[in-house]
Amino acid sequence: MAWVTHSLIHMERFDVIVIGAGHNGLTAAAYLARAGLSVLVLEKNEYIGGAAVSREIEPGFIYSSCSYALSLLRPEIVRDLELVRHGLRVMPYHGSVTLMGDGRYLAASSHSDVMRREISRFSKRDADAYQQYSRDMRRQADLVAPLLMQAPPDPASLSPSKLRRTLSLLSDAGAMGAAGVADAVRFWTMSAADLLDRYFESDVVKAHLAASATIGTGLGPMSPGSAYVMLHHRIGGIDGAGGAWGYVRGGMGTVSKALAASVHASGGEVRASSGVDEVKVSKGRASGVVLEDGTQIDASVVMSGLELKRSVLSLLDWKGLPKGFPDRVSKFKTRGSSAKLNIALDGHPQFSAVPDDCPSLDGDIRLCGTIEDMEHAYDDWKERVMPRNPYIEMVLPSRLDPTLAPPGKHVASVFVQYVPDTLIDGSWTQANRKTLEDVVLDKIEAAAPGFRKKVRHVETRTPAELEGEIGLTQGNIFHGELTLDQLLFNRPLPELAQYRTPVRNYYLCGSSTHPGGGVMGAPGANAASAVLSDIGKRRRVRRSA
Repeated sequence: MAWVTHSLIHMERFDVIVIGAGHNGLTAAAYLARAGLSVLVLEKNEYIGGAAVSREIEPGFIYSSCSYALSLLRPEIVRDLELVRHGLRVMPYHGSVTLMGDGRYLAASSHSDVMRREISRFSKRDADAYQQYSRDMRRQADLVAPLLMQAPPDPASLSPSKLRRTLSLLSDAGAMGAAGVADAVRFWTMSAADLLDRYFESDVVKAHLAASATIGTGLGPMSPGSAYVMLHHRIGGIDGAGGAWGYVRGGMGTVSKALAASVHASGGEVRASSGVDEVKVSKGRASGVVLEDGTQIDASVVMSGLELKRSVLSLLDWKGLPKGFPDRVSKFKTRGSSAKLNIALDGHPQFSAVPDDCPSLDGDIRLCGTIEDMEHAYDDWKERVMPRNPYIEMVLPSRLDPTLAPPGKHVASVFVQYVPDTLIDGSWTQANRKTLEDVVLDKIEAAAPGFRKKVRHVETRTPAELEGEIGLTQGNIFHGELTLDQLLFNRPLPELAQYRTPVRNYYLCGSSTHPGGGVMGAPGANAASAVLSDIGKRRRVRRSA
């Protein structure tokens, strides 16, 4: 990407500066550049993408270093920003495998008849219940979907347009009837375990479905609110197939490269190795940024795609903020619970419980045990001890994408839950990072004998690395937990829910804002809409003056 430049030491001025070249910052920048504004994206790292990045750490092997699969990216964004023209290719995978650790496994499939037969191996009753469960999940996902690509409702606003929108949502809820409203409340507030108990009897089926409720959050599958986390992972899709997931050809960094290409195609600029030290504020209004090397760049609007606490507490002078505001920001929950291992393999692993030709191995491979086992892993996280039996989700994207590894070789992307951001006996060190690595590799080895002999290289990323390199405070992959008190008009705080901050012309566009985390792009698109709306209002005021 020759057009991604590096920092320049001279004074410049832009209409908009976006801090952070993560996928949300790039999405916001692309929309604003397409609207005709001069836009500069500033990224501290020498590479772009934030958590959606592909890197060749081991020669010949491409790692999706953080995020590793795609589903949530909004189709409106793909279409509006012409991401396919800019190189985005997604390869759907149509199944997954859940390994219980005792020889039992469930090979899930997106094909309903295949899935029904597979569940019937454990419970014919559950095979019937799965149809109803899938319909109910789709219904709830369809209720959430219209809220994604717009600012959340503001129940406190007296603006006629916002009142109409809130009333419309209430009307939609009323149309659901009492039973429909009760179902929605359950999906938003119940634990994943309790919700699944309403449908299923098999511990294998329940474990398979509960696994996504644990990802990236400081909740266990038995914690109230974890059912929504499960739902959050179902609100996307690939090529119109709701809830489907896929690999991006070339790794997840291709998403960021396509977004950056869209920014460039509309006249915007993406500048790497340009960390921002401070947002300049004059008379309560953002007026530009100061880089870490002292360079000052002016702008009429500044946006931050960084996590909330970094956007506010690190980049702004607290003296100019409303009383109590920094304290409220500091209490936003960003507890990290995830780690990541990226592994280069000299061959394909063979799982003792699963036939080598099982097509579901193309998707995610879950080493989880029962819901109770996952809850025990959560208990270790609460105690801030080294995980003893973590939940592991592994994918082998090189099965479908040969560009990621040399012929006959593979890459494994291994997500680990629950891993605390700090251990009870102190911060992460090289020694305990190696201990975590061994815990994970030993668990995979137990499921796939001979795995360790195939390992060529391992990159281990604890929450400490996720924070230090990518700026994920406490290593939280969603820029803040997806609990009910941090969703909709409470995300991240009521006074910030519309993407605007107390500092005029300073906006938030990262995953700390509605509708939350994952490679979705909606926070960036919605924040760009807020900027364009405000600019339009100001221009109308100037014309009438």
